[in-house]
Amino acid sequence: MKLTAKVKLLPTTEQGNALKQTILIANKACNHISEQSWQDKVFGQYNLQKLLYKTIKITYNLTAQVVIQCICKVADAYKLDNKKQRVFKKLGAITYDNRILSWKTDKQIVSIWSVDGRLKIPYVCGDRQKELLKFQQGETDLVLIDGVFYLHTTCNIETPKPEDFTDVIGVDRGIRNIATLSTGDNFASNHLLSVRCRYRNIRKKLQKKRTVSAKRLLKKRNKKETRFATHTNHVISKAIVAKAKDTKQSIALEDLKGIGKRTTVRKKQRATHHSWGFNQLAQFIEYKALLAGVPVVYIDPRNTSRECFLCGYIDKSNRKSQSVFSCVKCGHTDHADLNAAMIIANRGRAALNQPYATSLTA
Repeated sequence: MKLTAKVKLLPTTEQGNALKQTILIANKACNHISEQSWQDKVFGQYNLQKLLYKTIKITYNLTAQVVIQCICKVADAYKLDNKKQRVFKKLGAITYDNRILSWKTDKQIVSIWSVDGRLKIPYVCGDRQKELLKFQQGETDLVLIDGVFYLHTTCNIETPKPEDFTDVIGVDRGIRNIATLSTGDNFASNHLLSVRCRYRNIRKKLQKKRTVSAKRLLKKRNKKETRFATHTNHVISKAIVAKAKDTKQSIALEDLKGIGKRTTVRKKQRATHHSWGFNQLAQFIEYKALLAGVPVVYIDPRNTSRECFLCGYIDKSNRKSQSVFSCVKCGHTDHADLNAAMIIANRGRAALNQPYATSLTA
């Protein structure tokens, strides 16, 4: 499995200027390639390299591998959309391979090519990143964020074979409760929602001012909120996977792809609904489960909130409120999210017992 290790570079002032100049020139070269590609309607990497390699190398005084990476960047952009000309940001990320960037993990130093030649720059990272860097393999992106240089590098991690568990934990993802497990465990979103509400009110006040300082603070606050929400999803996904591994159970999730387009909410609820990080939580659960050898399966989400866990009766009237489920047929009453989690667990058991079931760890 491929994961990304993120490390922070600690360049001197001269080294920082050299790196910034390298990014500027490389992206200028990308825009040159993109403009020519658009004019000639040549979008493939091989044809672009044949057409522009020598010109770019001479014009921008870039090393061979940097030119190749610039051409790849443009070609990949046109793979996504060749209906309009692609334009690259002046300080957008640029890619390095092992020929122009090498890691000295024992000394925590990288040797990286720049327009001023090779630079040896120290870096800092956490224990998890240090462990990931032992499996570094592939390309590395040089990124400039708020004046700080980072390297995002690909690490190819060996994953254990998924264990053959006989039972399943159903995970119901929601807004009021970030995750509810069929085992009865619940991860409420009270703190997260209050933080989002506070930042939302701050944004409204800052947007009304329209000053430069207000815009700068607005940008800073937005990133802080995003980091907090991401951290929350990391903590919850880690706990869910640990629970599944300790109890020797697989994990069942609803396939919520496209739910944002399928559902409508009131105007007051739009901000909360659009900030719902259900997909990120699923991705975190997925890769953490893969590393732990825990199977994950996605199930059809239809009527999971309306089906009774005891008798299987499906009716819209079963859902009395956001938190209360009461079956109109058998009278079974429970917390709506817990009932849904148990339905998800049942469907997960059925899916894992079918040879054609789609499992993310298969």
